[in-house]
Amino acid sequence: MKKNILVVDDSALMRRVICDIINSDSRFQATDICRDGLEAYERLKTTQYDGVVLDVNMPRMNGLELLEKLQQEKIKATVIMVSTETTKDAEITLLAMERGAIDFVTKPTNIIEAKGEDFKKRLTAVLTAVISTRAYANRSISSGSTDKTVTQVRQLIKPKTSLGRGNKLVALACSTGGPKALQSVIPYLPKNMDAPMVLVQHMPRGFTKSMADRLNEVSKVSVKEAQEGDVLQKGTVYIAPGGKHMLVKKMPGGGHKITLSDAAPIGGLKPCANVTYESLNDCAYDEIVCVILTGMGADGTQGIIELQKHKKVHTIAQDAKSCVVYGMPKAIAEAGAADEIVPL
Repeated sequence: MKKNILVVDDSALMRRVICDIINSDSRFQATDICRDGLEAYERLKTTQYDGVVLDVNMPRMNGLELLEKLQQEKIKATVIMVSTETTKDAEITLLAMERGAIDFVTKPTNIIEAKGEDFKKRLTAVLTAVISTRAYANRSISSGSTDKTVTQVRQLIKPKTSLGRGNKLVALACSTGGPKALQSVIPYLPKNMDAPMVLVQHMPRGFTKSMADRLNEVSKVSVKEAQEGDVLQKGTVYIAPGGKHMLVKKMPGGGHKITLSDAAPIGGLKPCANVTYESLNDCAYDEIVCVILTGMGADGTQGIIELQKHKKVHTIAQDAKSCVVYGMPKAIAEAGAADEIVPL
């Protein structure tokens, strides 16, 4: 059965393009369209959809205002934002994810890009990943988490390693659903956290700066978009900038610094978590705590497996039930490289 999608955008052209993309995939159908948030609000009060593709800037009621209304009235909707790469829209999009949107795709700047393969792939990939994870989590809940895949993953968890007292680093990676998940993690880290954290979130340029600034406002630790040459300090979170790979390098006189690389994307990813994890093979940290949260694909798994050959590593993966997309955590768990699988 095809999944029903609601498209909300004030541009007739974008509505048409997005509907065509959705309808070109045999798994989905663009069931309804709305021209602004107010129309969508009225529709969502009475109709349930498998997914909602929502524009940011619209008359009468914009995307953020719609999400706030849905949140206030406890109307459930699986919302994917479509946002331009402007600083203002990046900030609004990140606020939207705090208000309940689960991910976003960047809006093309012209009709040629809109009708291109790149936008089509990104939109269908996010829809597919989010909806399939919802179905997976629902199956797990209804079966009491006893389906074969969950059981196999639990059997692959390594015996817990004890956390030592040495010099530590936390290395976290996430993708689809990550910005929302990070709001439930970073603000709760203690101000005197006895380690620096390096964080890779798959995001375009501009969005990572807005995300870092927002997390810094609401957190006890310091959060910043990483810059070339940053010296790692305990109690600080360094977020890989969109469009750059982030590496951790040992300094000759002791300590570690950030190096940014403009190398080609790996598997379409830039930043790529595997690059960051692999850079830690030669570091001087006594222990590295690796964390894998919600996200599409398997980025991070290969890097962590390789890192485990060189360093004392404790790996934590998010569980399926609390993931927006159970891809990256599933990959690390199924590889038998997770010490713990826990809810967000």
